[in-house]
Amino acid sequence: MGSADGPTADEADGGSRKTRDTEVSERRFRFLVAGYAVSSYGTFLNMVALNLFVYETTGRALAMGLFMAVRLASGFVAGLLVGGLLARFSAKSIMLWANVGQGAVMLVLILAPDSLVTGALMAVSVVIGACGTLFMVALRSSIPEMVGEDRRAWANSLSITGRSMAMVAGFASAGVVVSLVGYTAAFLLDMATFVICAVTVALLPIAGGKGAGSEAGSSGTGKGEKAAKSGPRWRPVAFLALAAAPGLGLMVALRGVDAFGSSSHNAALPIYSTSLDASNPAVFVSAFWCVWALGNIGAQQVIQRYTQRTGKTVGALGFGYGTVVMSAAFIAAFAGFPLAVTAVIALIAGAADGLTEVAYTSHLQTLPATLRGHAFGLSATFENLGFGVGMILVAAALDRFSPLAVVGWSHGAAIVVAVVFLLRVAALRRAEPAGPTGRAGDAGRAGLRKEEAVEGRPDRGDRDGAEVSRG
Repeated sequence: MGSADGPTADEADGGSRKTRDTEVSERRFRFLVAGYAVSSYGTFLNMVALNLFVYETTGRALAMGLFMAVRLASGFVAGLLVGGLLARFSAKSIMLWANVGQGAVMLVLILAPDSLVTGALMAVSVVIGACGTLFMVALRSSIPEMVGEDRRAWANSLSITGRSMAMVAGFASAGVVVSLVGYTAAFLLDMATFVICAVTVALLPIAGGKGAGSEAGSSGTGKGEKAAKSGPRWRPVAFLALAAAPGLGLMVALRGVDAFGSSSHNAALPIYSTSLDASNPAVFVSAFWCVWALGNIGAQQVIQRYTQRTGKTVGALGFGYGTVVMSAAFIAAFAGFPLAVTAVIALIAGAADGLTEVAYTSHLQTLPATLRGHAFGLSATFENLGFGVGMILVAAALDRFSPLAVVGWSHGAAIVVAVVFLLRVAALRRAEPAGPTGRAGDAGRAGLRKEEAVEGRPDRGDRDGAEVSRG
């Protein structure tokens, strides 16, 4: 009877305890993001410093391409394996050893004698590429367990903000650090960033991985736990789950095509910048990425306030529309507009990129814990494949065609796939009233059982504010 007049003492205490737990988990996540931002700074610093060092050591541009190819290939393989690792080990252990591995291999490079520098560089490319993917997948797939399902968009936005700021700082300072203190000091600084992140991870209680998979499966018939431990036998189920949820499978494919488009503007920017100012081409590139980062960070602030006010995420539709706007903006950036207009375009591209990143990550996090690591691993594989293939094709195309033409058809492909994705999502939403006997129900029975999909139905966009049917 007490509940009729108001909350009981137990209920009030439970509510305050939940609020305290939320505050503690968010505070811990902020510390984790700070460590992640520091290591991201090291990652972007070594992207510049290592490429310069490779070219100076070998004297061949081809060696830089090989270094990047090995790095991407390692990330590709790691994406295929990380789902099985998360089924066996905790997310914390994977994140910890990923940073330890990167720090250790930088120390090997620093201590390597001249005769072994080439081999040490190849080891660096393998370890950095693989461990970077392992850390990213472990972090993103574990966010719902760290901060709670209803705060995943906030957490994604915060981590992306930290990474964007680190990218600007890393790219902007790399040339200064190398020129002032040399490669050895730059590599020591890089190693220190990974050590700092590793210490941060070691000191924080981080949920996810093996524990999350077993917990998710325990609410059902026990098959989830068995699947989480089965390793390779469970990996094909991740592919089947993506195929059984057409919207989600197409979403991951679009992410790969988007990475293909990204390779074009990354390769074309130095060439386009040289055509604008041959005496100092780095100015335009640096300014472009700084403005892009401002747009990205600004979008994260808007998304955080939107989710806090409405309790919704931007949803899969936000990912589709954001991809269209982002790709169109990158094409326009090479159209020869005045610099002031190009700055606005870069700002829009950064904001749209931030929107797509949050929408995509939040959407994949609606998968059950036993599937989430596999899905993020497959996503990383698609992204590395798209970017790697793109770099090869784009490099060849830029010898014959203008940057605008190359970026136009590369990002144009992303726009076409994004439109197909948006049409598919709209069709899935229209088919929702069919219920469990309809097509959406078939997808659920095939790979996303109702009792396992506690976070929602990723194939239809459940719990993503842009797509939830309120009728």
